[in-house]
Amino acid sequence: MTGIDCTHAYAHLTGVLMHYVTAGHGDPVVLLHGWPQTWREWRHVIPLLARRYRVIAPDLRGLGDSSRPLDGYDSRTLGADVGELLAHHLGIERFHLVGHDWGGPTAFALACQRPDAVRSLAIVDVTVPGIGPDLSQGGRRWHHAFHMTPDLPERLIEGRERDYLTWFYREFSWQPDAIGAQDIDEYVRTYSQPGAMRAGFALYRSIPRNVADNRALHDSGFRLRMPVLAVGGARTEARGRAGEPELSLREIADDVQGMIVEDCGHFIPEEQPQLLAQALMGLFGRAK
Repeated sequence: MTGIDCTHAYAHLTGVLMHYVTAGHGDPVVLLHGWPQTWREWRHVIPLLARRYRVIAPDLRGLGDSSRPLDGYDSRTLGADVGELLAHHLGIERFHLVGHDWGGPTAFALACQRPDAVRSLAIVDVTVPGIGPDLSQGGRRWHHAFHMTPDLPERLIEGRERDYLTWFYREFSWQPDAIGAQDIDEYVRTYSQPGAMRAGFALYRSIPRNVADNRALHDSGFRLRMPVLAVGGARTEARGRAGEPELSLREIADDVQGMIVEDCGHFIPEEQPQLLAQALMGLFGRAK
């Protein structure tokens, strides 16, 4: 992150010690990562945004260098963690919010909890569980069911974290060099720590609760009013979701702009960071 100073810090929140990174100055922008990643997935996006914005990129509960509680991995609790970090620890009242992969449902949950605080919302290559296209794509995302299976993934993957995770970085990317050896080393460092894989699998084991929560919210007539950007990777053979995020968000948000990123699979922040950062700044410009 040439020319940009990043500060690492920790916040003692209710139920979790949260690690987060900040950079830049200006209106706050919050970047939420997915699985199997950490705040580091935004390493190329942060310097592009930090020239104009104050960027905050936390490690979600249980992941990265945050602590690993035994529970609280549903999207509403994850969103509440981020909301507490911003409001009570950092004193930030309003912010732009971006989430990729599991960071997307987390960002959605926070936007629903605090709609007046979220100036704009971007959801990157994921659908909202229970709203619109199926999150698991009818089983095509086979790892969802595997990760939801109690105990078995932990038993099979222990000691093989690098092999297992590297498969995802390679197969879910259209750009073969987007996630390099040093990046994999850092991801594996965190996911090899005690309890880290369990915490990641807990995200998937919370899918039924997330689906129920989101369907109830949708059926209540709730609508998101802030500008929303729904981004998908064009290369579905590399697990990009193409237009699915837009279809999902249009069912519950009023002001949705869709974007399909060419030559890109699932890991958009790492495969096409400049295109993503440009689109995000355009979204921020639409917000009040």
